[in-house]
Amino acid sequence: MAVDLEDGDDRFQHSANSAYKPVNTSFQEEEPLIEEPVGNRYSLQKPKDHLNGAYVIFFIMGICSLLPWNFFITAKHYWIYKLQNCSNQQDPNGHGVSDLRDYFESYISIASTVPSVLCLIGNFVLVNRISASIRILSSLAIMLAVFVVITVLVKMDTSTWTQHFFVITIICVVIISSASTIFSSSIFGLTGCFPMKNSQALISGQAMGGTVSAVASVVDLAAAADVTDSALAYFLTADVFIIVCIVVYLILPKLEYSRYYMRSHKGSTHPAGVLPSSYLEEVDESQGITNSSFPAKGTSDQNIPPLRPILKKTAVLGFCVFYVFFISILIFPSISSSIESVNKDSGSLWANKYFIPLTSFLLYNFADWCGRQITAWIQAPGPKSKLLPALVLLRTLSLPLFMLCNYQPRSHIKMVIFNKDVYPAVFIALLGLSNGYLGTLAIIYGPKILPKELAEATGVVMTFYLTLGLALGSACSILLVHLI
Repeated sequence: MAVDLEDGDDRFQHSANSAYKPVNTSFQEEEPLIEEPVGNRYSLQKPKDHLNGAYVIFFIMGICSLLPWNFFITAKHYWIYKLQNCSNQQDPNGHGVSDLRDYFESYISIASTVPSVLCLIGNFVLVNRISASIRILSSLAIMLAVFVVITVLVKMDTSTWTQHFFVITIICVVIISSASTIFSSSIFGLTGCFPMKNSQALISGQAMGGTVSAVASVVDLAAAADVTDSALAYFLTADVFIIVCIVVYLILPKLEYSRYYMRSHKGSTHPAGVLPSSYLEEVDESQGITNSSFPAKGTSDQNIPPLRPILKKTAVLGFCVFYVFFISILIFPSISSSIESVNKDSGSLWANKYFIPLTSFLLYNFADWCGRQITAWIQAPGPKSKLLPALVLLRTLSLPLFMLCNYQPRSHIKMVIFNKDVYPAVFIALLGLSNGYLGTLAIIYGPKILPKELAEATGVVMTFYLTLGLALGSACSILLVHLI
């Protein structure tokens, strides 16, 4: 059941969820859920996305937007190798235990998500002060520069200054994640000016970025005998992807299809900081207040989008986005990547070398991509359905399932109920699939339920909900790991 939101169409059936067409629904040319003024709709003839050029570009930029995060967390063997000299205590079996090494994923999660919240707040303030092109290109340039530094460090002998290497890595993570957040929120806000299929392309690309990084990790792990050779090829792949992303973004405004929607957005009859009067009246009636609480024509600060009506309209969807990614980051990768094969003592390559890369990283990212891709054909529940937040809350049950798998090392919870390798594989697939499907639905609904003038700002707000969920989830993941 797909939402079709073409302008000028009078064949809608209204339900508790959204507006739906009874037949012949299509995701391909969907428009914002809120109706635009008639004068804006037909002033220019809508061009076709020739050869799906814009769709492919947004898909590639989606890959690049989460590529730094995915490449950092997937290179688990490399970080274990680099941080192996941090061991300064002994476990009961006499083996060296490193707090930096064993909890590295949690530290990476915190370093990559907490600063991102501040960057999103700044990006919301700057959304009408600095053009999207400047924000996107500058953030890509920073991401490339920092990844080059990470690539150079691969072949350097850091055994005598391991803790300093850890600090440098964390600083790089903070910088590159901040730049990635500005890039992601800016490009997602930009897709709010386009038909919904482009938002779906961006979000599907993000999941594909995780799949690409996981596949690259497995291939490099199998092809290179030395862990540093594998990591060098791995991070060079990331460098190339960022360069490709810069090139395709420069091509985007040259497409007639893109120019139409970007020109339509810039030429809107309502400036970005001013809400249409009809929308203000609608919000006022729902809250029982006067228009003076919101920006009025000619009186608002047009440099800062009005935050209050955006938060009001996206409250439930924002919670869904927040909680989906809060649960996901609690489990992946800090818990899921430490679930070992129950046959590890057999000495097989599958149990010792490929189990974690395949079942934790590749399977999760592929399932996540599948979930996001499904939204291209099915969009249910709708943006106003109570079933959507109910399904989101249901994902909480995944926490005890993963905690009772063969997570190692265990200090407090000794009981392992799911003692077969198939259990964590099924659980991680369900976690990824639900993350991709439910998270994508909530995110793409957000900018479409507000006026087009607020689409970019709403996109930034929805990204803020996502990042806030990741930030709090990553902080709690350390507590959860120590609890086990």
